[in-house]
Amino acid sequence: MNGRGPAAAHIKAEQDRYREVLGAELTAFLERQGAVMAEVSPDISPLIGAITGLASGGKRLRALLNYWGWRGAGGEPLAAAPVLAGVALELFQSAALIHDDIIDRSDTRRGAPSVHERFSALHRTSGWDLDGERFGHAAAILTGDLCLSFSEEAFTAVGAAAAAGTRARQIFNAMRAEVMAGQYLDILEEVAGPSRPRGTAVSRAQNVIRFKSAKYSTERPLGIGGALAGASDDLLAAYAAFSLPLGEAFQLRDDVLGVFGDPRTTGKPAGDDLREGKRTVLVALALDAADPPRAAELEQGLGHPDLGPDDVDRLRGIIRSTGALDATERMIEELSGRAFDALSGLRVDRDVRDALEALGLAAVQRTA
Repeated sequence: MNGRGPAAAHIKAEQDRYREVLGAELTAFLERQGAVMAEVSPDISPLIGAITGLASGGKRLRALLNYWGWRGAGGEPLAAAPVLAGVALELFQSAALIHDDIIDRSDTRRGAPSVHERFSALHRTSGWDLDGERFGHAAAILTGDLCLSFSEEAFTAVGAAAAAGTRARQIFNAMRAEVMAGQYLDILEEVAGPSRPRGTAVSRAQNVIRFKSAKYSTERPLGIGGALAGASDDLLAAYAAFSLPLGEAFQLRDDVLGVFGDPRTTGKPAGDDLREGKRTVLVALALDAADPPRAAELEQGLGHPDLGPDDVDRLRGIIRSTGALDATERMIEELSGRAFDALSGLRVDRDVRDALEALGLAAVQRTA
């Protein structure tokens, strides 16, 4: 990729402008929703505030992939359709994060309190009755559900290109169902994994990351943008050949950071995935390669929320000693290679290819 020439500057300028337009549309959308909710009751404002706070952050990976998918299929720069679709994707992502943090018992998100923690804190500072933690979880579930509703409304606003029966609508609907299915497989593996055959743990974990993360993080957003612009089936298939292995590499990188990442950059406590009992590919590889004593120690440590720094370091040591970390890094490299090989043959404008390459590299090489 030409990272220093005029083409790169042009790409950055267009992408930055898209971010600006997307951010303005998202803000305006949530302000309108806030006004509607205020007519119900001023007590609803914390839900809108929580969505606004969460949706205002993040890297916009999904929205940007949607945009370049649109552009690669011949869509006009900065048109309304990919902006509205980007708003829908950002709101869907926010809903997924809200619910994911409840499921994972995670008290932080991007270095700040997660939404359910925000509501629990509201309960405490307000001096309300009954169980503050239960209130926090219930309020956050409803906030996530409201966010899902907003996401649907934003996508419908795209118009005829996103109507029932269109290719874009089919992809959007599939994305939402796949995430829920993948999330269930994830929590199922946490409770059923220890009693299932260890020899198939890696393939089960790979299936989880494909449907819980990879498809909705990369493949589906790129496809939605392309479909909105009228992409052919061949182009959508070529998009998938690039974006699906990229999404799987992206999630594997996330799994490595969940165990070995620096809290100062990840915004999460060190080893949080271990406390949450995540049966990731990284963990599955370690359990598969460990001798019985080390496998038993790793099994016993997974899912204990009170793991201290020494406990986390000990479990990290087991994972490293089995070669699982190195094996995961090799998988990331292999999947990334497949993605970028597919990208090199993608029949799109050079600017679009360069933009997708930059997004892909940022996704797999990140530290947060």
